[in-house]
Amino acid sequence: MTVTNAAIDGVRRARRNNPVTNEWDFVDLIRPNRVVAALAEPLPLSQIVRGAGRNRASVAISFAIVTIAVAALYHLLRGIDLGKFLAALEAQSPLRILIAGALVVAGYANLICYDLFALHTIGKDKIPLRVVAFTSFTSYTIGHSLGAATLTCGLVRFRVYSFWKLDVVDIAKIAFVTGLTFWLGNLTVLGLGLAYVPAAASAVDHLPASANRTVGITALCIILSYVIYVWRQPRIVGAERWQVTLPNGPLTLVQILIGVTDLFFCSVAISLLIPAQPPIDFVALSVIFVFATLFGFASHAPGSLGVFDAAMLVGLRQFNREDLVAGLLLFRLLYFIIPFTLALLAVGARELWLATTRAQPIARPQEHS
Repeated sequence: MTVTNAAIDGVRRARRNNPVTNEWDFVDLIRPNRVVAALAEPLPLSQIVRGAGRNRASVAISFAIVTIAVAALYHLLRGIDLGKFLAALEAQSPLRILIAGALVVAGYANLICYDLFALHTIGKDKIPLRVVAFTSFTSYTIGHSLGAATLTCGLVRFRVYSFWKLDVVDIAKIAFVTGLTFWLGNLTVLGLGLAYVPAAASAVDHLPASANRTVGITALCIILSYVIYVWRQPRIVGAERWQVTLPNGPLTLVQILIGVTDLFFCSVAISLLIPAQPPIDFVALSVIFVFATLFGFASHAPGSLGVFDAAMLVGLRQFNREDLVAGLLLFRLLYFIIPFTLALLAVGARELWLATTRAQPIARPQEHS
């Protein structure tokens, strides 16, 4: 059982040459048979079976996370006073909301560094900054809002970057490097947080503080080992066209900083929106935020809906529920809903402009009599 040469030839025939660019048509891209043909070499049946098994396990884990989160959310929100919730929303400081919104903007601006770093790593750093900024904002926003971020981010990236001669392999390499940046940043924050305030995570994972500290120290050891590994000599992963040279030691430190900065902006933003009393250590809040983010990421739920919120409510039980829910709702508005709306409008405007441009006839030089 393989992807046939005929299917691959079909993909090649799907290439569209137009006066502006040489790109894949988006409708062609999202057809399953053509996606498979573009991404895969002929695979033996044993590899396909193993891949299907991993997919089923991933779906089962995601389903379990979402089910548990929905049940926990129902339990936590049951009996909440609507009047007190609305009063908590009205009591939010406009200035704090404005500052939180500015920090969210800074966080999204930092996401540009994810793509810039990845493009530099794979040797495709000639793309203009405005294109990278547009692609990073729309791909991350739409991907995280719709769920299955790896696929949806990749589709948006491919749609834009194909104008600059990047192919499916390049998009896969970008996804690998940006994913590495994400995990290095999260593991660093989580490791430092668990080593410093291990009890903060106990409210979420119900493990003893000693066990959480061990996990944190282990995570830091993994990060340190990886930095040493890439510092000694160039390291290459993948084979043939799929090869990626991992960033060296100094660049890996930059990569970690990019991932940590993203989490820092978001953590400060949410700290401004949750209740001021009782006070909570910022590092402890960051640990809970990272846990909630990772649970949401693993669930593949659109916008981490329900999963992120349940984890935050469980981890921050000391706060008044109505006040906390009001803060989380505002954070969701600032971080998910508004950016998602803007990203859709931006992509829609771009597609409309492209359609209009393609519809215009090409001026031909006049013939001299």
